[in-house]
Amino acid sequence: MYSFLNDYSEGAHPRVLEALNQTNLIQTVGYGEDEYCTKAKEVILQKIGQPHADVHFLVGGTQTNMLMISYALKHYQAVIACDEGHIHVHETGAVEGAGHKILVRPHVHGKVTCDMIKDICLQHKDEHMVQPRMVYISQTTELGTYYTREELQDLYQTTRQYGLYLFMDGARLGSALALPDAPTLEEIAKNVDAFYIGGTKMGALFGEALVIIHDDLKPQFRYHMKNKGAMLAKGRLLGIQFYELLKDHLYEDIGHYENQMADLIRQALIQKGFSIYEPSQTNQIFVDLPQKALEAIEKEFMVTHMGTVSGGERIRIVTSWATSKEAVNAFVQLIENL
Repeated sequence: MYSFLNDYSEGAHPRVLEALNQTNLIQTVGYGEDEYCTKAKEVILQKIGQPHADVHFLVGGTQTNMLMISYALKHYQAVIACDEGHIHVHETGAVEGAGHKILVRPHVHGKVTCDMIKDICLQHKDEHMVQPRMVYISQTTELGTYYTREELQDLYQTTRQYGLYLFMDGARLGSALALPDAPTLEEIAKNVDAFYIGGTKMGALFGEALVIIHDDLKPQFRYHMKNKGAMLAKGRLLGIQFYELLKDHLYEDIGHYENQMADLIRQALIQKGFSIYEPSQTNQIFVDLPQKALEAIEKEFMVTHMGTVSGGERIRIVTSWATSKEAVNAFVQLIENL
């Protein structure tokens, strides 16, 4: 059976593996202070147009979210997210375990809005309640939608108004970068206080590149990494991967490809008359299917069950850099024949 469960089922993009293989026997210092991490940082700083930003390489998304949020906030401070936010739903209380409450409101197309932020801040007025201090968003969202450049700018202005940090989870950032009205890396860096460039779900074996823009969030962050067990001894493995992904257009190309593969499936579902939940242009598709159709699909393909809906189930279909065109064509043909 072919899996459309997620975008990290396979190992790594062949170019990434080749780069790791070519450098395998070269000796370096550890903990991210090697020449490959330095080169990767230089590429990132050039792409974001922020020469004074800090870059730290970490292993996974949950680790990165927990580290950044727990570093930025005092114990009595909280982070704002929507009810579909990854930190709220899919991280087993990692942020709460670090001592910080997550203040949530129902999502609007998977996103946090300026009105949500204002509402929460107005309700938390004094020292008898946790103090909102950060807003967490993800690009793309958990529902496959994305923030346009205008939406990001508006969020940033709202966080300035209320004295909040804005932090962007970029686990699937490449998928959004492929879209014309989404913010570029340089525009993101101008409108957040910190964000990360996802690797695990974007062609790397593992890894995320955390970029810290706000000066107040930079000092002693490496101490925090080490204290939380997040400083990889073989940091070179992260540097090599991110340099290969970002030195040219490979990262963006992966985003374009996975979106294109998803769109072929999405259009087939729409033409067949199935209901798409939160329509998107990215590599995640959420569709409501009658049970009979789902049973036919699951004879050949693996998909994620999201819950029951009227007359059937909602499923998630995810494409990646490794999604084969043959599998997509077979999936499309199956849909057309339902």
